[in-house]
Amino acid sequence: MTASAPAARPPVSLETIRDAANLLKGVAIRTPMVEVAGRRTFLKCEHLQPIGAFKVRGAHTAMARMDPAARARGIVTSSSGNHGQAVAWAAHRFGVRSVVVMPESAPAVKVAGVRRHGGEVVFAGKTRSPEQNLVAERFVRDEGLILIPPFDHPDVIAGQGTCGLEILEQVPAVATVLVPVGGGGLLAGIATAIKTLAPSVEIVGVEPAGAPKLSAAIAAGRPVVLEDTMSLADGLLTRAIGTLTWALVQPHVRRAVQVTEEEIGSAVGWLFHHQGLRVEPSGAVAVAALLGGRVTVDGPAVAVLSGGNVDQAAFERLITA
Repeated sequence: MTASAPAARPPVSLETIRDAANLLKGVAIRTPMVEVAGRRTFLKCEHLQPIGAFKVRGAHTAMARMDPAARARGIVTSSSGNHGQAVAWAAHRFGVRSVVVMPESAPAVKVAGVRRHGGEVVFAGKTRSPEQNLVAERFVRDEGLILIPPFDHPDVIAGQGTCGLEILEQVPAVATVLVPVGGGGLLAGIATAIKTLAPSVEIVGVEPAGAPKLSAAIAAGRPVVLEDTMSLADGLLTRAIGTLTWALVQPHVRRAVQVTEEEIGSAVGWLFHHQGLRVEPSGAVAVAALLGGRVTVDGPAVAVLSGGNVDQAAFERLITA
């Protein structure tokens, strides 16, 4: 009698997320959870991570799990900003080269952040588009660099999922978690961690009305490539949910909500004036959904503040509007 083959290990699981949490000790910080008085709402302050965004979790995890000889060849990625900063920051810690391919429209503060952490910036295309991916792939082919995608990668997703572990530890009675959605890496990681440990918790994806890629995927039952995306939430302009992120999101996330530009701007201002938090538009969309009444929660809710890297002039316009 032939023994059956062992079941394949899923690419992202509670086990891989917990392993990522061990790899991130002393690297990513356990970000604070701020309670909003009178609202039964908590703010998960990922904008306080090194490089100012949650992306450090996934970038460092992916790099830490690489074969050292491969990692030594250098890293390349495409990014509109925060993932690129995280890759440059993590590569500097490992002492290896990093190249970040960015659109010409990338915010100056994020371009400067990549360079400050030692990354080489290469511009391709005026806006976020497949052109950046093609240029990144040329660095892989021609110079042997290792590609770390911004979201559609199991180690990146596992790293982002460590945020979900912390949410459950910090707010054990949480009923609803609202997560900003770009390519879906943060949503996929948080959903996998939380729904495995606490299946009754609702996970809600929040996206700009001008970039409704998750809403389109839920409606179609598969990732849909949008013709164009537009929003002041520059970190959420990906035109489609990733293939792997969608496979992980679909079983756990039943609802996506969209927020308007006005709601996003108001949320940035509210976070600053009422909570003393400097959060970028992409990082404020979960709060925008609550303030705008897009989501009504029954029980404690956690809104993830995913990033805080915003140009000073743009930030001042938002908080004085």
